[in-house]
Amino acid sequence: MKKIILTSAGFENKKIKDKFIELINKPSNEIMVLFIPTAAINADAIAVLPKCMNDLLEAGIPKENVHIYDLHEEMSLEKLMKYDAIYFCGGNTQYLLERINGIKFNTILKEYVQKGGVFVGVSAGSIIAAQNLPNNLGFINCLLSVHCEKGTDIGKINTSDCQQIKLTDNQAILLTDDGAQVIE
Repeated sequence: MKKIILTSAGFENKKIKDKFIELINKPSNEIMVLFIPTAAINADAIAVLPKCMNDLLEAGIPKENVHIYDLHEEMSLEKLMKYDAIYFCGGNTQYLLERINGIKFNTILKEYVQKGGVFVGVSAGSIIAAQNLPNNLGFINCLLSVHCEKGTDIGKINTSDCQQIKLTDNQAILLTDDGAQVIE
């Protein structure tokens, strides 16, 4: 059961936050999130981390239910499955993907998603799911551009073999077993 939300700017749009809560389908105060700030390796990206954390807190998730994981050690699938969602922050896409693949997190992450875990990407955290870089996660077979002035039209999209999807800061790609769509 695939539940993936790829964004430019997290839950800046309330509809994206609401869709996140809907996908998890449990009270916000019970949701457990694995928060991954690994891509934030420069000053600009580090400055955005509090906004990313705030996305989750404003969604009603208690701070003690958000656990930070920086991809510096392996994690078992069993441990990962204790989290309802994984939230990947933005920053350096290449570095993030190298860390994920370097500890073989890519393998358990794909299994986590197949078993119904919710994947949320913000900027670089979304691009790792697309075809922009080699050894990506392969959730969509398209190039992904984020922080665009004009995005792809909202509605259903084909992500199996497309050229490029563009997201504004108010848009997201929602990937479920029912297909893919751009939401706004």
